[in-house]
Amino acid sequence: MKSRPAPLLWPALFVLAAVSVEAALAAGGLAYTKRFKTILLAEPSPLAAPAGELDPGRKLAVNEVRGRWLRVSDGPATGWVFSGNVAETKPEEAKGADGLPLAASQTTATAAARPLTPAAAEYATRRNLEDAREDLAWLLEECKAFTPEEVAAFMQAQKKGEYQ
Repeated sequence: MKSRPAPLLWPALFVLAAVSVEAALAAGGLAYTKRFKTILLAEPSPLAAPAGELDPGRKLAVNEVRGRWLRVSDGPATGWVFSGNVAETKPEEAKGADGLPLAASQTTATAAARPLTPAAAEYATRRNLEDAREDLAWLLEECKAFTPEEVAAFMQAQKKGEYQ
């Protein structure tokens, strides 16, 4: 008699993990910034005005939860952040692609003084990016054609950002 393999349990484990992360980011809990710069917003919307800026690894009090948005405070600084920009545990010190710490206080003068311009120019040539500045200017000009309402409608229709 052949035995049937046990049903796959990974979907249930995934749901349990997601629930535990959501529970950790509940009102009254703590969260830590995990981005190089975390922007506090005045409202729970990606198009809201900035209300402040926080460095990585900052401990935040979670005051309110609205879907995937959290109203957090760090002393006098209060605002909204998208839950994907914070973690329930403090992230380790981030390091750059070259293995050096991103915090200036932990970077040696020798490492900070090495010239980056030749490497950047070589990379741009190798990747055919000499016209990147003009391309970026064109892109920014094209973005002005869209209103914040159109961007929000697109994000909702495509299930992007907070609408995932």
